[in-house]
Amino acid sequence: MKSARWLIGPYVVGALVLLIIPAIATFAVSFYELDLLGPSRWVGLENFRTLAEDPVFREALVNSLTFAAFAVPLRLLGALGLALLLHARFRGAGGARTAAYLPSVVPDVAYALLWLFLVNPLFGPVNALLGAVGLPEPDWLTTGAGAMATIVLMSGFTIGEGFVVALAARQELPKELHELARVEGSSATNTFRRVTLPLMAPTLGLLAIRDLAFSLQVSFIPAYLLTDGGPDRATLFLPLYAFDAGFEQLRYGYAAAMTLSMFVITALLVLLQLRLVRRWQFGVSD
Repeated sequence: MKSARWLIGPYVVGALVLLIIPAIATFAVSFYELDLLGPSRWVGLENFRTLAEDPVFREALVNSLTFAAFAVPLRLLGALGLALLLHARFRGAGGARTAAYLPSVVPDVAYALLWLFLVNPLFGPVNALLGAVGLPEPDWLTTGAGAMATIVLMSGFTIGEGFVVALAARQELPKELHELARVEGSSATNTFRRVTLPLMAPTLGLLAIRDLAFSLQVSFIPAYLLTDGGPDRATLFLPLYAFDAGFEQLRYGYAAAMTLSMFVITALLVLLQLRLVRRWQFGVSD
């Protein structure tokens, strides 16, 4: 028992230093006017009232929800599709699975810079290739819709964790059920709808919930490095706006209130999604 306590000690210390203490400090600072240019002052809920009246905050919230609305289904369908394609044993399956997971291993900053090079409007190889085959060259980062689509598309390739979980869930399904469906003459579509999908529904629901929280929290790096929230605030997401308020405008109390609000919004959305996922699972099972 003592050795087990020593083993979990580093994780407890890490959670305290990196998660719990910063969360408590953020909660406390959100009730102060703190800008490092003068003494801190207790303002109560004033930061939250300002936040509710801030049109830029509402715009950032809409951008974040729009990003999640497209990124979560894309990531979920991508993970499920790859799991269904690569679950069987065939020559080169290991290499294909490694390739599917590989983008998730690349550091976020390096991954964003790679995409910045790929879609560069002046010398990016993507537009050069499209132009060479006679296809239109999209405005990846120079229009609001193009910038949002680019960041959504970026997230669609970092599905390594979801792919591994979905692949494990698919491989754990009883082979007898699929063989029975095949013997009964069920088509591949019917087998997927009546056997595979209901049995994988709990795993897919978990991935959907995880990806929602993931999408709302980690949109900072691609938006910061690729577009800096532009053009015309089209990719200004909540994490980037909180960063700007805290480290550019030095409004630490306001940034803390925004971070706390972002946490509450994420928690409420996850609870709502949990109810929807449970209802969907019951519907699929029926």
